[in-house]
Amino acid sequence: MSKAFTRESDDSRDTQPAVRPTAPLPPGARNYITPDGAARLKVEFDRLVDNDRPELNRAPEDDHDAKQRLQLVVRRIHHLEQVLRSAVVSYPPQDDRNRVRFGATVTIRTPQGEEEDYRIVGVDETDIDRGWISWLSPLAKALINTQVGQRVQFRFPSGQAVLEILRIHYE
Repeated sequence: MSKAFTRESDDSRDTQPAVRPTAPLPPGARNYITPDGAARLKVEFDRLVDNDRPELNRAPEDDHDAKQRLQLVVRRIHHLEQVLRSAVVSYPPQDDRNRVRFGATVTIRTPQGEEEDYRIVGVDETDIDRGWISWLSPLAKALINTQVGQRVQFRFPSGQAVLEILRIHYE
């Protein structure tokens, strides 16, 4: 095949430099995080710096998979450095624990009568599978400052719904 029909990237297995991801925060917004979220991220950071990166650095020069994994690890380390440096740990309220605030787990009743739990967390802790939603999400914004027994109008992509606040719990 003629060299004219190949890309330079096909010739070289060199990997691209790690790109630092940016936090999904609007300009000027504080990077709130729960205490346990900050601890989890710190444990991950320490593991990557103390174990994963040194192990991958010891890989043979011709191990391209290890070099690519090293890039991902370095990228994650830089991201975690950014997150931990900018994080503002927000502790649960000591007084008014009957209102939904940052860090609360809220149990709601949907119009179909189902109960669903949502925990309001920082943008770097969001995990939809666990029901952990960012404090910047539309649902979290609708729930913040509500109390047990209160009903909240919320517009889902599927349409308008009324959600009833059943329980509020703080870790």
